[in-house]
Amino acid sequence: MMSFAWLTPSHFTILGLLLGFAIAHSGLAALRQWGEKIIGPRAYRILFASVSLPLAVATIVYFFNHRYDGLQLWQVQGVPGVQPLVWLLSAVSFLFLYPATFNLLEIAAIEKPQVHLYETGIIRVTRHPQMVGQIIWCVAHTLWIGTTFTLITSIGLILHHLFGVWHGDRRLLSRYGEAFTAVKARTSAIPFLAIVQGRQTLQWQEFIRPAYLGVGVFVLLLWYCHPLLIQATARVNW
Repeated sequence: MMSFAWLTPSHFTILGLLLGFAIAHSGLAALRQWGEKIIGPRAYRILFASVSLPLAVATIVYFFNHRYDGLQLWQVQGVPGVQPLVWLLSAVSFLFLYPATFNLLEIAAIEKPQVHLYETGIIRVTRHPQMVGQIIWCVAHTLWIGTTFTLITSIGLILHHLFGVWHGDRRLLSRYGEAFTAVKARTSAIPFLAIVQGRQTLQWQEFIRPAYLGVGVFVLLLWYCHPLLIQATARVNW
């Protein structure tokens, strides 16, 4: 008889946390137009962050503290070349997760937050860079850790971002109509597909932007501080 002793409660807790974050994040995104009319774009962005960020931080801390729970499916941490590969994939994932199309002043609500219809930079590669970045991050960390807990977490994250592809396209279509339909026809969710099919042309000069330098510095800082981050989360009894 197969034993499921490895299926710890933490597997279900992380799925619950991911579901809670997904409902809050996607739900507030869906209500954005309605909410901004009532309290304004800046106040709604602050509300969005006030709900999403604590849920995200709680989920990240829980993941760090339980990442080795469950069954060890594989162990490749001692295999030559795996660690550099994981770091390389992680660095690339952040180039997608935080594309230069984002206006940091809008994210912080210093400038009036707006919904933009982009077709430049990383959007030429994929219309949904955050989804691609999250999948790359999940592949890298699941490869490195190799536990059922990490695998289940990665599946949950990827499913949420795949839903975000549909949800995001739906919201942009509702807001922009035919203009978004035209952009959708010239871009693709799958990386480089629109370029290969001739529907899009990559413009390398669009990637020479300060925001990408900022992402590079962030990746280096994360590499340096990663052990400290693990130690800090370990002190949280969660």
